[in-house]
Amino acid sequence: MSNNTIARLRQIDIKKSIKNSEIRNCPRQDCIRPLAPKCAIIVCKITPSHKFACKEGEREFCMRFLVTGGAGFLGTALSNQLAYKGHQVRVIDDLSAGDSDRLDKRVLFTRGDVSNRPKLWTLLQDVDCVYHLAARVLVSESILYPREYNEVNVGGTVSVMEAMRDAGVRRVVFVSSGAVYGEQARQPVREDQFPNPQSPYAVSKLAAEYYVRTIGALWGIETVILRTFNAYGPGQNLPPFNPPVVPRFLNQALRGGSLVIFGSGGQTRDFVYVDDVVEALMTAATTADVDRRIINVGSGHATSINELASLAAKVVGQKIEVLHSPAEGGGVSHLCADIGAARRLLNYEPRISLTQGLRMTVERDPRF
Repeated sequence: MSNNTIARLRQIDIKKSIKNSEIRNCPRQDCIRPLAPKCAIIVCKITPSHKFACKEGEREFCMRFLVTGGAGFLGTALSNQLAYKGHQVRVIDDLSAGDSDRLDKRVLFTRGDVSNRPKLWTLLQDVDCVYHLAARVLVSESILYPREYNEVNVGGTVSVMEAMRDAGVRRVVFVSSGAVYGEQARQPVREDQFPNPQSPYAVSKLAAEYYVRTIGALWGIETVILRTFNAYGPGQNLPPFNPPVVPRFLNQALRGGSLVIFGSGGQTRDFVYVDDVVEALMTAATTADVDRRIINVGSGHATSINELASLAAKVVGQKIEVLHSPAEGGGVSHLCADIGAARRLLNYEPRISLTQGLRMTVERDPRF
């Protein structure tokens, strides 16, 4: 987003808020603002959480967001943090894999599908930025149902972009996946490496990326694509079939059961704690000079599945038996993110180590 665009959005917010606001001078004499001769804190009389606050020479501005798939694991964490920061947050989710009860009460939730253009258009009124997370995400399921994955992940993305065009929304942050890289000889993977998707899920995410960037360029919508790697943390979905590896290992270890590893366990992944991903997402909504950029979001560290099993057992304090089963289709041998671009463009730095993150997941997730 260009500096002029950011300034325009902020000026619009100030104009809309000024009638219902109280202004007082910022106590920081060295705070220099580009939009006003004096730094001010503007607090809405109707909703005090909606404010422009001076903080260490910076301003935080109330913005309006729509989060598609916002009742899912990552969407909930993002929506709740945005609401906590005082932003206005709308969520649309069909609840096929989400839980609206975990959303902050300040979040406006609507049950629906992103293919419903009239409903999307209504929710997009006066929105500053869209986070598009709505998707089906199970690799093994995508192998069985590729057509459905194409309809939801690709068709749903096009629907969102069309509705944004009609409603005049100027920025979208699209959450893609590190799975688009597939098998790569060079690790960690960089954004300029040629994608080699190994599953219909990965193909659908890559196709959606192309649609987002192409439509954005044609219609003047600023686009930021974040390729997230193996995000984990409290609240991650734990379905009875094909659950994500981190909650599956923690759940099995806590119950004293055997940990089942598909394949040799030597395959490596980049596990990144959900709070770190949310920080990158929030920054991507307002950072300048990231239009049409693709950015990896991970921890930057490779961990083997065998190492993950050992860490899970250590964190829960249980001795566990490891069983090996034939490898599942659609997976890759090694995948780790090069996060240099995220550091440069988003000032991103993952703070939570894998051991810390596993402990925090056990402590904060009531299922454990």
